Amino acid sequence: MFRVNTVGRFIRVSPYTALSLKALCVRQQHTSSESADGYYGSLYPGHIPTTVLQKALLAVGSGVAALQNPYRHDMVAVLGETTGYPALIQLRNRMRDDPEGDIILTERPRIRLSTLDLSKMASLPDGSFGREYLRFLDDNKVTPDSRADVKFVDDEELAYVMQRYREVHDLLHTILGMPTNMLGEVAVKWFEAAQTGLPMCVLGATLGPLRLSSSRLGALFSSLGPWALQNGRGARCVLSIFYERRWEQSLEDLRGELGIQPPPLLGRASP
Repeated sequence: MFRVNTVGRFIRVSPYTALSLKALCVRQQHTSSESADGYYGSLYPGHIPTTVLQKALLAVGSGVAALQNPYRHDMVAVLGETTGYPALIQLRNRMRDDPEGDIILTERPRIRLSTLDLSKMASLPDGSFGREYLRFLDDNKVTPDSRADVKFVDDEELAYVMQRYREVHDLLHTILGMPTNMLGEVAVKWFEAAQTGLPMCVLGATLGPLRLSSSRLGALFSSLGPWALQNGRGARCVLSIFYERRWEQSLEDLRGELGIQPPPLLGRASP
């Protein structure tokens, strides 16, 4: 076994995964020097071409790391990119079939601090989508810029679909009324698993409950879980909403448009 330093923390990986990661580093160094038509030509900025075997090794290594620490967003990101191709095709097709989703695929908006007018959002009334999203960011001390750029998806349009999913995640927390604690994250993963079919969401929804206390497990299985699955299956494709043009819309109206019921009221659960 080897230990690899990732963002100041060591994780154990197999020799095969270590060799694969080393090969990827070498390949990334070559990418900038090879012609666009060559084998190492990138499809979009930051793209790292990988073989099927390399993707499998990366999926295993990132999956183990993500299970050990679900807050390792870098490992969760790699897992999603290396396992999500079929689901991304389905999501892309759903976006194409939706007039608003098709515009998003054409214009390719990004949700970053540089694209948000925070002062305007702060001036919106309570209950508006933009104001509640800004409150979510402040209360949970998170930022949209923490979402990593896609690297391992070998299709330029599908890479954007994955990027859009990643940047919409915090918006879903706001729409679903879920905090960023473990119970809230698992509930969002149940919704996302039913909505997107992405393997990493299904894995998170399946194994996430193992990290919950007994009281929170009771809340998940009796109330939050069924609500999340039902709304995930029945809601409009959450990637087909141009959220950047909806900040002034009320959160209640946006939920109604998406077909999402308000979250159930829960009693106090222990950590």
